[in-house]
Amino acid sequence: MRYDTRLSIAGREIALDAPTYFIADIAANHDGDPERARALIHLAKQAGADCAKFQHFLARNIVSDYGFKAMGGRQSHQSKWNKSVFEIYEQYHCPRDWTDMLVAECRAAGIDFMTTPYDFAAIDAFAGPVPAFKVGSGDLSWPESLERMARTGKPILLATGASTMDEVERAAETILAHNRQLCLMQCNTNYTAALENFASINLNVLRTYALRWPGMVLGLSDHTLGPATVLGAVALGARVIEKHFTDDNAREGPDHHFAMNPATWRDMVDRTRELELALGSGIKRVEPNERDTVVIQRRAIRVRADLPDGLPAGTVLAPEHLEVLRPCPRDGFAPYDMDRVLGRTLTRHLPAGDHLRAADLA
Repeated sequence: MRYDTRLSIAGREIALDAPTYFIADIAANHDGDPERARALIHLAKQAGADCAKFQHFLARNIVSDYGFKAMGGRQSHQSKWNKSVFEIYEQYHCPRDWTDMLVAECRAAGIDFMTTPYDFAAIDAFAGPVPAFKVGSGDLSWPESLERMARTGKPILLATGASTMDEVERAAETILAHNRQLCLMQCNTNYTAALENFASINLNVLRTYALRWPGMVLGLSDHTLGPATVLGAVALGARVIEKHFTDDNAREGPDHHFAMNPATWRDMVDRTRELELALGSGIKRVEPNERDTVVIQRRAIRVRADLPDGLPAGTVLAPEHLEVLRPCPRDGFAPYDMDRVLGRTLTRHLPAGDHLRAADLA
């Protein structure tokens, strides 16, 4: 299926040759307080985020209270929650009557507004305000939701955590049947922030995606601490980065402990901008800032310094007349040009230590 190699999000072009687009996922870190939501939007902007993202779900439409209780206890990162899964989702949902306020606050801060919608009503409600939709990994297997978002025509950022390649291909095909604006985001859905999680991030999946869908916009939705995975992902071609964002990792709540804070977020963005500069064009060349070092670090073919009288005009050059030493002026011969020099006749006297020039040879 056909897909675009350049996305447009709120007038911003997202592509391999464009700067990385950073999404600060505020998610549940507003803690149910609209003033905290406002403050986090501005903090995210100040830290260098391009987008402040929320998550819109209703507990009854995303989890089965019975189903989780029937499992006999909370699993994975949920094991540390002090309430049932259903109660946590009820407590930390983003009220939909905040929408106008959130959109206005993002506009005032100069940052894009986005959400991950977890039910059909949310998709329909936010099709207008958002410039793109982010799909959480957990909904990759829900084709009706993917299709509904795709039909809005908004770019779709699809997280692909905890899935197989077959599942990713099926989800991508579902979206691309209706919408060519797709970004595939590698993701690992273990939210424990444990150090050993780095062994499961599998950034090289981005290579796999690039081979399967050449030129498609790629990204990383990540839950590790620090910038290491982000820098690796950008080096591998990711140009959309999503991480959770908070003002205080010590706050109580489901997402604070693995989120980035303003200081670590700013460091991540700054290091990424340095990396983007360092990646370059891929064309091997003498870079502008190396032009002087070509002269001072390379060797030139020179008259041996131990020949006190130098070499007179008419000398037929032999190996014993010459040596290779730095610097190599721009009109000099490099050592790999030795075969072009030997056996040639000097047209003028050259002092010991001087370098050969084309005009010196007959």
